[in-house]
Amino acid sequence: MSQDETTPAAGAAAVANTAEPEPIKAIPLRRPGRWIAAAVILVLLGLFLWGAKTNPAYHWDTYWKYLRDARIAKGALVTLELTVLAMTIGVLLGVVLAVMRLSPNPVLRSVSWAYLWIFRGTPVYVQLVFWGLFPSLYKTITVGVPFGPSFVDFDVQNWQAPFFFAMLGLGLNEAAYMAEIVRAGINSVGEGQREASTALGMSWSQTMRRTVLPQAMRVIIPPTGNELISMLKTTSLVTAIPLTTDLYGRARDIYSVNFQPIPLLLVAATWYLAITSVLMVGQFYLERYYSRGSSKKLTGKQLKALATIQRSAVGDQ
Repeated sequence: MSQDETTPAAGAAAVANTAEPEPIKAIPLRRPGRWIAAAVILVLLGLFLWGAKTNPAYHWDTYWKYLRDARIAKGALVTLELTVLAMTIGVLLGVVLAVMRLSPNPVLRSVSWAYLWIFRGTPVYVQLVFWGLFPSLYKTITVGVPFGPSFVDFDVQNWQAPFFFAMLGLGLNEAAYMAEIVRAGINSVGEGQREASTALGMSWSQTMRRTVLPQAMRVIIPPTGNELISMLKTTSLVTAIPLTTDLYGRARDIYSVNFQPIPLLLVAATWYLAITSVLMVGQFYLERYYSRGSSKKLTGKQLKALATIQRSAVGDQ
């Protein structure tokens, strides 16, 4: 028999080798402990909800009455505005402080370290009280040449702006924490990226702005989202200014009149939870945007395409 001729048995074996293997029928292990734990948790949760529903001390009628109250909605809007503006100040100033902290200039490093030491070492409530007493500390603010002529005088006593001082106090405090987050993100970028930028003739500031910071966003975004959510809840401390037009301030004003703090606190908590949920969804999509190309996990389409390529390669053999 010549080498080019093949027997029927050999042909059948070749076809069997090229055929796809039968899928493995994996049978998962039975874990009754998980079902028992889930059942216990559901029972406890149901008992808690039933007890809260039947407890007259919660005053659910008052809760539903003020949940959509216009004053509460306006307070939620003020809280959201205060959160966004204070966080903007914190992020921008935090980037500057982080770059100063990593600067080769010892003066800039010292100034940044002193700022972080002061604002991270003192409670935010104490800082807000300080900003509330700012008009008592400084009657006027003069802008001009030291020991020379003055250009502009600001009468601080006429400043009736608790929102401005609350935004400033929260933003300056947040900048100290954002500086450490940005610094960690910058340090996560490989040293080779900076060396390559220097080899291309970029200065230190250009390297930070064009090479390092864009790559550091993958590390910076997740903790920044957490700081944004934390800032939303920290706005409840602006009563130290005092600012009473925020969400918690409105709820407090209402329960100081009807003497029912529990339902009004639940109303405020519901609004905080709703806004936080929206911010968490935005954080999820923002993280996914900046993490493109960094994940080693293949998507469903990529796995399907890879399987198709493997089948084609087996068939060609």
